[in-house]
Amino acid sequence: MTQSQPYYLQGSPLNVRFNGVVGWLARHGISLLGSQELSVRGRKSGRMQRIPVNPHTYEGTQYLVSARGHSQWVRNMRAAGGGELRAGRKTHAFTAVEIADDAHKAAVVRAYLERWGWEVNQYFKGVTAKSTDAEILAACPDHPVFRITRAG
Repeated sequence: MTQSQPYYLQGSPLNVRFNGVVGWLARHGISLLGSQELSVRGRKSGRMQRIPVNPHTYEGTQYLVSARGHSQWVRNMRAAGGGELRAGRKTHAFTAVEIADDAHKAAVVRAYLERWGWEVNQYFKGVTAKSTDAEILAACPDHPVFRITRAG
């Protein structure tokens, strides 16, 4: 019996370069539609990993959704339990808790797709904000979501 690998869609060289530009812009105070730079400690290296993200607020709570699936930052976040979000000189430490694959997560993912679908729909294998509840719930295991709480 073979065990399936968690879903992860690696970025193309163009995506990697674009993410680098978006991260650099966020680091220097230029946020594209709310993007920020996530820093999370590497679970193996111990070094801070930086990646641009789109923090998403749903019903007054902030979340990080991994559109590309079980990426390195997701694995590092699970180990570290938090990190930092940065936009320019403003840096906010936070704790993170991964949420379960349930109806609440599906609602967060739907709202995320409504806001960011134009950018991330390609990573959701045909699931969009207009998909049925069952379709979004079925996509949830492939897209980790963390509830984040700012420290202090």
